[in-house]
Amino acid sequence: METVETLVAHIQGLSGSGEELAHLHNLLRQADGEPLRAHSAALLPFLAQLHPSAHSLGFLYLLEAFASSASNLRAQGGGDFLVTTADFLVSCSAEQIRLAPDKVFKNEVMQLNAPIRGIAPLRAAIRKIQTSSEELTPIHADYLLLCLLAKQYKAGLSVLEDDILEVDQPKDLFLYCYYGGMIYIGLKKFTIALDFLHNAVTVPMSSLNAIAVEAYKKYILVSLIQNGQVPSFPKYTSSTAQRNLKNHAQVYVDLSTCYSKGNYSELEEYIQLNAEKFQSDNNLGLVKQVLSSMYKRNIQRLTQTYLTLSLEDIASSVQLKTPKEAEMHVLRMIEDGEIHATINQKDGMVSFHEDPEQYKSCEMVEHIDSSIQRLMALSKKLSSIDENISCDPAYLMKTGRERGGRFDYDDFDSVPHKYF
Repeated sequence: METVETLVAHIQGLSGSGEELAHLHNLLRQADGEPLRAHSAALLPFLAQLHPSAHSLGFLYLLEAFASSASNLRAQGGGDFLVTTADFLVSCSAEQIRLAPDKVFKNEVMQLNAPIRGIAPLRAAIRKIQTSSEELTPIHADYLLLCLLAKQYKAGLSVLEDDILEVDQPKDLFLYCYYGGMIYIGLKKFTIALDFLHNAVTVPMSSLNAIAVEAYKKYILVSLIQNGQVPSFPKYTSSTAQRNLKNHAQVYVDLSTCYSKGNYSELEEYIQLNAEKFQSDNNLGLVKQVLSSMYKRNIQRLTQTYLTLSLEDIASSVQLKTPKEAEMHVLRMIEDGEIHATINQKDGMVSFHEDPEQYKSCEMVEHIDSSIQRLMALSKKLSSIDENISCDPAYLMKTGRERGGRFDYDDFDSVPHKYF
């Protein structure tokens, strides 16, 4: 590698046009890794010679190399490093750091054992790197991981509520969906968590990966908590996932089978027998929620059979110890809108009712209208993506090879004339 002084001179002289930046990026990649990190302790004075805005790409490489050493971070003080990083991400050139998005500093924040302090800088980095809010960057997953480690689940919503339609690397999407599902689990928003975990399981894959396996385990547990059953794989799930996922999550599949029997004692015994496995997967907390949801599921089954039932009978049917416990469960379910019922305090009778929602209120109409508008916007966007793919040379060549190199005129009928 050239000397650090020479590298800094290149950074100062080649941070202008796109052609110069491409040449500089090649030089920085050659110096990256051990050659640059060998001089990490001496890099701080050179950073002072660079302007974060004008020399963003070089500044990013040098700052990352400096921070790769835990001793450097301790010597400077972790807080000072995070302040320097935050200031850099606010003032840096988005065009330059998009060339090296993987250089942003999640690992260094982890070394400082302060994930909460890395949340704001990484969020700023995401917005800098993105060309639109629909783009998934390599640091989305890093940001969500920091939110999970810091238990700042609501902070993760700032990126999870975006509609992601542009993905570069499959691994980024798997991790985004997996961590996103975990954040919504932390917020007790199980319906949305299921959507994210469902995407991690059903996204196209040519070979099975550990992220999809772990996502499937949590998908089973959350499905049981939220819906009382695990749906079968949809048709668009890859054959790889359909063939292999259950084999790698057999304990969880068996848990689902046991749950479907509706016997609390049997489910509790199964969980105790496999508690070590659930603990090693860091899923024991969710499994315990599955167990407690059995009461709720059995009470819901009673509403399908009876119009009125005493609290004592409910407690006996769902294996609760006392009518008071049954009353607490029923009240909680009424409050959460999971059942519609009233309790007569005089005689301890519970009356079950039909859903009172008539779908005619202003709030419901507004909700339905906003959902329709969102679906129309997504449909329009998907149609645009479909048009672009149908005109992509790589796609056309691939489909041509699969047909033995033959193209039919009909293949191009749906392509707008503006592309010819």
